[in-house]
Amino acid sequence: MSNSSSKSALIVVDMVNSYDFDDAETLRESVRESLPAMVGLVERATAQGVRTIYVNDNYGAWQKGRSELVEQTLAGRYPDLVEPIAPGDDVDFVVKARHSIFYETPLEYLLRQGGIERLILVGQVTEQCILYSALDAYIRHFSVHVPPDAVAHIHEDLANAALKMMRVNMAADLTPAADLLRT
Repeated sequence: MSNSSSKSALIVVDMVNSYDFDDAETLRESVRESLPAMVGLVERATAQGVRTIYVNDNYGAWQKGRSELVEQTLAGRYPDLVEPIAPGDDVDFVVKARHSIFYETPLEYLLRQGGIERLILVGQVTEQCILYSALDAYIRHFSVHVPPDAVAHIHEDLANAALKMMRVNMAADLTPAADLLRT
């Protein structure tokens, strides 16, 4: 990825999460491993003025917004997985209902209005929401970057296959997080 980050956006996917569902234990372990890389990218994006957008499932709670979702997850059993990456009031927050960050959300409009050409996708789950979002970004002609160390998975084998699919079929850049948004 070029050092020019002015046309890039960092998209943080589904990190406001209660981790209270089937397979959550495996996901929590993966999040613990990838969280430092995610946080590092958010910090570098902030320092460089790179637009950061959180896109998060609302778990069917349509009456809740960013603050209510964050508050609820921070009060849950795993605040240590939410607090370091929780969105501040200074970043965009888009609610999604399905796997893709684009499906019936205003995200594409926000990106086009901002002149964004490159998306860096971090968050969870690699073999689900990250994969489907990368595909939707690719078919919308965005350049896609998915740092493998800044995404979390439930099934490691499927995550590895998803990353390979993104690289081969979507021309996704899989540069590690530490090498992105460097000045």
